Amino acid sequence: MANCLVIVESPAKVKTIKKFLGANYEVDASNGHVRDLPKSQMGIDVEHEFDPKYITIRGKGDILAKLRKEVKKADKIYLATDPDREGEAISWHLMKALKLDELKDKQVFRISFNEITKNAIKASLKSPRAIDMDLVDAQQARRVLDRMVGYMISPLLWAKVKRGLSAGRVQSVALRLICDREEEINAFIPEEYWNLEAVLKQEGSKKPLTAKFYGNKGGKIAIGKKEELDEILKGLEKQTYQVEEVKNGERVKKAPIPFTTSTLQQEASKVLNFSTQKTMRLAQQLYEGVEVTGHGTVGLITYLRTDSTRIAEEADIAAREYIGKQYGSQYVAIGEQAKKSNAKIQDAHEAIRPTDITLTPVIVKESLQRDLFRLYQLIWKRFTASRMQPAVYETTSVRVGAGNYIFTLSASKLSFDGFMSVYVQEDEKEGNNVLLGNLVKGSILKLDKLESGQHFTQPPAHFTEASLVKGMEEQGIGRPSTYAPTITTIIARRYVAKENKNLYVTELGEVVNRMMKQSFPSIVDITFTANLEYLLDKVGDGSVQWKTVVKNFYPDLKEAVDKALVELESVTIADEVTDEICELCGRNMVIKYGPHGKFLACPGFPECKNTKPYLEKVGVPCPKCGKEVVIKKTKKGRIYYGCEANPECDFMSWQKPSTQSCPKCGAYMVEKGNKLLCSNEQCGYSTDKHEKE
Repeated sequence: MANCLVIVESPAKVKTIKKFLGANYEVDASNGHVRDLPKSQMGIDVEHEFDPKYITIRGKGDILAKLRKEVKKADKIYLATDPDREGEAISWHLMKALKLDELKDKQVFRISFNEITKNAIKASLKSPRAIDMDLVDAQQARRVLDRMVGYMISPLLWAKVKRGLSAGRVQSVALRLICDREEEINAFIPEEYWNLEAVLKQEGSKKPLTAKFYGNKGGKIAIGKKEELDEILKGLEKQTYQVEEVKNGERVKKAPIPFTTSTLQQEASKVLNFSTQKTMRLAQQLYEGVEVTGHGTVGLITYLRTDSTRIAEEADIAAREYIGKQYGSQYVAIGEQAKKSNAKIQDAHEAIRPTDITLTPVIVKESLQRDLFRLYQLIWKRFTASRMQPAVYETTSVRVGAGNYIFTLSASKLSFDGFMSVYVQEDEKEGNNVLLGNLVKGSILKLDKLESGQHFTQPPAHFTEASLVKGMEEQGIGRPSTYAPTITTIIARRYVAKENKNLYVTELGEVVNRMMKQSFPSIVDITFTANLEYLLDKVGDGSVQWKTVVKNFYPDLKEAVDKALVELESVTIADEVTDEICELCGRNMVIKYGPHGKFLACPGFPECKNTKPYLEKVGVPCPKCGKEVVIKKTKKGRIYYGCEANPECDFMSWQKPSTQSCPKCGAYMVEKGNKLLCSNEQCGYSTDKHEKE
């Protein structure tokens, strides 16, 4: 009979861990959280020290009953939930729900491990500990703060906008980041610039060289207008192109550091086109254990929620030995490539790495589904590369004089591949550069042709899931465990639409963000949210009491809610009557709000249930057919401008069209901030709005 019980979170871990332990151990799972705050009420006693009121989660009664039976049979109980704050809190909730702290005849321990391997499990059993209440309190503080924001602000949003909206502490700030970026993009005015290249021929070489215009003897020159280009071209007429300087050197490219949760999500998005949610789901499977032919069920990677780049000494030694045998001693890194220290990092965990570097992608490929394999391969290669020598390039930089003007050439050649023999990041792939022959100072080059091109500066890029995770991490918003759920939530609630990887704010998202900024500026303040995360970290290390954080947060939130409540009550939001006539009963239809935005509805509801799409006219004739331009939305909620006669007329524009035509090329103009821009990107004409009006 088993006299030891190990309780884990996920049923998937049970099989993996059971394999490592003898007949004396029973392993069972709690299936995640077993207690939480009630859904029907806020569940926080604000009158009495902010005590949370926990209840058993619906559907967990049978699981707890089964665990109680197992507890009765055991002499020792090991709580082996995940090695983070949330895992610590689940262990504490299990202890309370199973009344383990009241048992006098049994021993109860907390164990944690960063990887599900035999050595790690055995080591954790040899060093059991008590539940870390500082970590539990940090998780309780986060849960209570999030619950306060959600349950106090959401009803106000509902009342204001007439639909089932909700607010969240971290998701509201993430939404603001996206909205702020959209405003930057909409206000961006492109600026014209030109590039100039000289195609040169070297005596004795068939391959031409392309030199880029740099400037003159006085320094670098940016070519902003065609007139400036023409002046430079005039100065280059009949000039001799002579090599003035040749510099040969060496460039070192450092090996990457191992993955954290954030960098794994970013790289998996760029290289594998995975969403953050998909990356975390697959990484969870690799961590919990998969069946590998010849090895049984194996946890292939270490814990997936981490912002540390630290590596265990044992794993570091094993990696260097493997690299020495497989690639040669010259490839083994000397010292360690470390991430810059950051006060926001919790260094409780290791970086994400393979649990056994000898389980190469080739060995496990046949045992893993395609996407699982691709993610494991990415993690394995990145970790292996992090223990290898830098790559080294031979470089050549050449300066070519042409009268008073200067052109430059540069090229590089890989002389030692180092870590790049294993891993090349998507944005590091080199072009087909070759070293520049036998160029020496004083060499005369023959001009084949001068090539120029007109360009316009580009606006900031729309956020993708990967770049939003990077932005949240840099700003200190959220933590490794919250990035993916936050993004999933704002997309699911239709505040943000995802199209071709890019994230666009919807009309609904704009309304919510505007209201949050107006009534709850501190909640959506990036610095305030980052400071709150810092305080939660301080609770986790025992230097701040969790109720102190909550007590300081609640009064300001309550004041803001009360103030907004008064303002909301003083505003009557009447349905906007339109000229559109209901064809069923003859009434003037009104504008209503639904989960997907505005729509037209008959005011005679429920007698008349007629509804139709709402097409808001912008007072501009269609540039193609002359009918009205209306505001439309894509299936995912992104706003654009189209013709009311669609599908007969296919006009569409992401920017609001103007009644003005471009005086330069005749195309229609669009509004961007205080400017009017030509819709023809090749033209580039722009003017101030008031000048045209």
